Amino acid sequence: MENPMYSFWVVGFIVLHYSLCVSSDTAGEAYALFKWKVSLENTLHSNLSSWPLLPDNATDFRPNTSACSWLGISCNLAGSVVRINLTNAALKGTLQGFSFSSFPNLAYIELTVNELYGTIPPGIGQLSKLVYLDLSTNQLTGVIPQEIGLLKNLQTLHLVKNNLNGSIPQEIGLLRSLSVLALYSNQLSGPIPASLGNLSNLSYLYLYNNSLSGSTPPEIGNLSSLVELSVDTNSLTGPIPATLGNLTNLTVLFMFDNQLSGPIPQEIGNLKNLNQLSFQTNQLSGSIPKSLGGLTSLTLLHLYLNDLSGPIPPELGNMKSLDDLELHENNLNGTIPASLSKLSNLELLFLRDNQLSGSIPPEISNLTKLTILQLATNQLTGQLPQGICSSKKLQRFSVNNNFLVGPIPKSLRDCTSLTRVRLEYNQFIGNVSEAFGVYPDLDFIDLRGNKFHGELSANWGRCSQLATLWIASNNLTGTIPPELGHATKLQALDVSSNRLEGEIPKEFGDLTSLGRVDLSNNQLSNAIPTELGSLTNLDYLDLSRNRLNQSIPANVGSFRRLNFLNLSNNQLSGRIPVEISWLITLSQLDLSYNLFSGDIPPQLSNLQDLMLLNISHNNLTGEIPTTFEQLRGLQDVDLSNNKLVGPVPNIEAFQEANLEANMGLCGNVTGLQLCGSSKKHDSGKSAKILKIVLPIVGAAALLCASFFTFFYYPKSKRSSEKGSDVGTEKLVLISVIDGKTMYEEIVQATENFDETHCIGKGGSGSVYKAELSSGNLVAVKKFHSLYHGDIVGQKEFQNEIRALTEIRHRNIVKLHGFCSHARHSFLVYEFLPRGSLANNLKDDEAARKLDWDKRLNVIQGVIRALSYLHHGCTPPIVHRDLSSNNILLDWYFEAHVSDFGTAKLLNRESSNWTSLAGTYGYLAPELAYTMKVTEKCDVYSFGVLALEVIKGSHPGDILSSMSTNDETALNNMLDQRVSAPSPEVQEKLVAVINMAFSCIRADPHFRPSMQIVSQILLN
Repeated sequence: MENPMYSFWVVGFIVLHYSLCVSSDTAGEAYALFKWKVSLENTLHSNLSSWPLLPDNATDFRPNTSACSWLGISCNLAGSVVRINLTNAALKGTLQGFSFSSFPNLAYIELTVNELYGTIPPGIGQLSKLVYLDLSTNQLTGVIPQEIGLLKNLQTLHLVKNNLNGSIPQEIGLLRSLSVLALYSNQLSGPIPASLGNLSNLSYLYLYNNSLSGSTPPEIGNLSSLVELSVDTNSLTGPIPATLGNLTNLTVLFMFDNQLSGPIPQEIGNLKNLNQLSFQTNQLSGSIPKSLGGLTSLTLLHLYLNDLSGPIPPELGNMKSLDDLELHENNLNGTIPASLSKLSNLELLFLRDNQLSGSIPPEISNLTKLTILQLATNQLTGQLPQGICSSKKLQRFSVNNNFLVGPIPKSLRDCTSLTRVRLEYNQFIGNVSEAFGVYPDLDFIDLRGNKFHGELSANWGRCSQLATLWIASNNLTGTIPPELGHATKLQALDVSSNRLEGEIPKEFGDLTSLGRVDLSNNQLSNAIPTELGSLTNLDYLDLSRNRLNQSIPANVGSFRRLNFLNLSNNQLSGRIPVEISWLITLSQLDLSYNLFSGDIPPQLSNLQDLMLLNISHNNLTGEIPTTFEQLRGLQDVDLSNNKLVGPVPNIEAFQEANLEANMGLCGNVTGLQLCGSSKKHDSGKSAKILKIVLPIVGAAALLCASFFTFFYYPKSKRSSEKGSDVGTEKLVLISVIDGKTMYEEIVQATENFDETHCIGKGGSGSVYKAELSSGNLVAVKKFHSLYHGDIVGQKEFQNEIRALTEIRHRNIVKLHGFCSHARHSFLVYEFLPRGSLANNLKDDEAARKLDWDKRLNVIQGVIRALSYLHHGCTPPIVHRDLSSNNILLDWYFEAHVSDFGTAKLLNRESSNWTSLAGTYGYLAPELAYTMKVTEKCDVYSFGVLALEVIKGSHPGDILSSMSTNDETALNNMLDQRVSAPSPEVQEKLVAVINMAFSCIRADPHFRPSMQIVSQILLN
C-alpha cells in the first residue's frame, strides 16, 4: 500500500517546483493587468478600483502581489491567470493596452456590458488556450481580425452588440471546436463565409441584425449539430438552400427580414425538431409546401410579407403544437381550410391581406385559445359564423375590407375580452345598439362603411378604455347619446355620414382626451356647445354639412392644437370670431356655405401654417385684410360669393384664388379690373405699383408668346430653319431669370453641356448644374435631340412645360424658363442642393441626417404636392412617374416633386387611355392591363414612396398586395440607420405606414384620394 505521506510530499514538491518555475510569469501577468488598468479612462469609478493603485509621482510600478486575489481574476493552482470576468464593470477604454502574449493559460475572457471602444487587436490570436471569449455590448469598431482563426480551442465566441464592420473573416471556419458563434447586432457586411460549413461542432449560429449580403451558402447544411440558426434582419438574397433540410437537430430557423427569393424548399419539412420557423418579410414566391404540415413540434410559423401564392395547404392543420400562425400579406388564394380548426393550441391567426375567398369556416369556433384573429382585406363572403367568439380570450378581431354580409352574431356581445374590433367596409346589417355589448377592455372599434341601422347605444359610454370609435357611413338615426361623455379615454370619434339629428351633447366637454372629432354629414342642429372649449387636445374638428346655427363660440380659441377646422355647409351666423386667429397650428380652415357677415378679421394673418382657406358663400363685407400678404404658406384660397371690395393681396395664393361673385374686388388677377388711381393721395403709390406690375405683365406676355410659338409654330418651318450659329438659328426661348435671355449664359456656364457639369441622367435627357453670372445656381434639364423624329422626347418636353407653367406650389420644383432650339432644348429649374431623395436614402451618412422628423416632413411635402395636382388644378394633373428619383430636397430637406415629362392632364370627358409610363416598382398594377390613367395611379406610387422613406430602401414588389394595417410590425419597417423614434413620432410613423398600405391596395377603388390622405396625415 502506497504511503500517504509519500504522496503528500510528492504532490507538494511538484506544486512548489511548478510555482517556482512560473513565479516570474505570474508577476508578469499582474504587471500586464496593471498596465491595462492604467490605460483605461475611468478606473476610479469602475470595479478596477479594488486593483492596486499607481503610487503618487511614480512613472512605473510593478505590483508585488499576485493578481489572483484581484476582483474578476481567477487563477489555476500554479497562480497563473485562467479567467478574466469583468462583466458590467463600468470599464471605459480600449484593448490596445492589453498584452495578450502575457497570458499563456488564459481560457476565459468575459468583458461584456462595458464601454470598451476601438478595434479588437490582432494580438488576441496569441491566446492559444482560449475557450470562451465574450466582448459583447460594448462600443468596439473596425473589423474582426483574421487572427481570430488561430484560437483553435475556442468553443464560444460572442461579439454581439458592438459597431463592428467589414466582412466575417473566412478564418473563423478554422475554429473546429466552436460551439456558439454570436455576431449579431453589428454592422457586418459582405457574404456569409462558406467556410462556416466546416464548424461541425457548432450548435448555435447567430448572425442577425447586420448588413450581410449575397446568398446563403449551401455549406450551412453541413452543420449537423446546429440547434439554432438566426440570420434574419440582413440583406441576404437568392434562394433558401435546400441543404438546410439536413439540419435535423434544428429547433429555431430565423431568416426573416432579408431579400430572399424563390420558393420555400420542400426539404424544410424534414426538420422534425423545429420549434420556430420564420421566413417573413422577404420576396419568397411559389406555394406553401405541404411538407410543413409534418412539423408537429412547431409552435411558431411566420411566412407573412412575401409573395407566396396558391392555397393554404390543409396539411397545416397537422401542426398540433402551433400557437402562432401568420401568413398575412401574401397572394394566397382559395378558401380558408377547415383543418385549421384542429390547431387547438392556436392563439394567433393572421390571414389578412391575401386573396382568400369563400366563407369563414364555422369550425373556427373550435379555436378556444384564440386571442387574435385577423382575416381583413381578402375576398371573403357569406356571414360571420355564430361561434366566431367561442374563444373567451379573443382580444383582437378584424374582418374589414371583405364582402361579408348579414347580421353580427349575438355571441359577439359576450366576447368581453375584446380590445380591438375592425369590421369596416363590408355589408353588415342589423341594429347597431343590439349587435354590440359592453367591453371593459375595448380601446378600438371601426364599423365604417356598412349598413348598420338603429341608434347609437349608450353602452359605448360604459367601455371605459375606449379610445377610438368609428361608425361613419352607415344608416344610423336618432341622437348622439350624452352617455358617450363617460368614455373619458376617447381620442378619436367619427360618426360622420349617417342620419343623426338633435344637438351635439354638452357632455362631450368631458372628453378632454379627444384629438379627432368628425360629426360631419349628418342632421345635427342648434348651436355648437360652448362646453367643447374644454377639448384642448383637439387637432381635427369637422362639423360640416349639418344644420348647426347661431354663432361660433368665442372659446374656439382654446383649440390651440387644432390643425383642421371645417364648419362649412351649416347655418352659422354672426361674425367670424377673432379668436380663430389664436389657432396658430391651423393648416386648413373651411367656413364656407354659412351665413357669416361683417369683415374678415385681419388677425387671421397670425395663422402662419394655414394652407387652405375657404370662406366662400357667406355675406362677408369690407376689404380683404392687407395683412394676408403675410400668409406665405397659403396654397388654396376661396373667397367667392361674398360682398368683398378693394384690392386683392399680392401673393401667389390670392392671384390664383376663386374670387367670383365679389363685384368690388380689384387687382392684377385674371377676371378683375386693375385697382383705380382716382384718389390723389394714391398717385405716388400707383406709380410705384406700375413700376412693379408692368415688368411682370411684360414677362407674362413674353412667356405666353414663347409658349404659343413653341407649341404652334409649324414643325416644318422649325426644321427648315436650323443652322449652326446661335445668332441665326430660330430660337424659342423664355426665361425671366435676372430679366434677360439666358440661352448663351447657360451654354457658357455648362461649357456647352460638358460632362463635368452633369449631375444626373434619365431616359429623356441629362441634368446639369449651372452657376449664372449673378451667382444664382440653376438646374438645367437638357433633352435629347427633339428634331430628329423623337416624337416621345418632344411630347415629354411639351408635357413638362405645359404642367409646370400652370403649377405654383412650394413642394413642386419651380420652372424658371425653357428653350426649344435646334442644338439644345432644355428646361431651367431652381437648383435643389441636396439632390434626389433616392440618393439621400442610398448613402448611409445622408440617410442618417434624414432623421424621422425630416422624413415625415418629406412625406408631408409629397402629400401637399400631389393633393394640389389632383384637387387644386383644373384639369387635374397626374404625375405618372412619382419615385424617389423624382423627389428633390432643398437645404432644409423640404421635398420638391420634379420630372413632369410623363404627366397627364386628365380630361373628365374622355377615357384617359395612355401608353405605359413610369418607374418599375412604383407603377400601379392596373396599368399593366387597363392602360387607363387616374389619380389613383399616383396614389399607389405615393404609398410605395412613403414606405421607402420609412424603410430606407424600396419596399419591394411584395407590397403590391398589401392594404391598411394598424398592427404593422413597426420595427420591421424602420430604417435601422436612424435612431429609434420617440413614442410621439412612432405614433405618426404608424399612421403613415397604415395609410401607405391603404394606398397600395390592388384595387384602385379601395385606395384613398390624396385629399383624404392629406386630411388624415397632415393633421
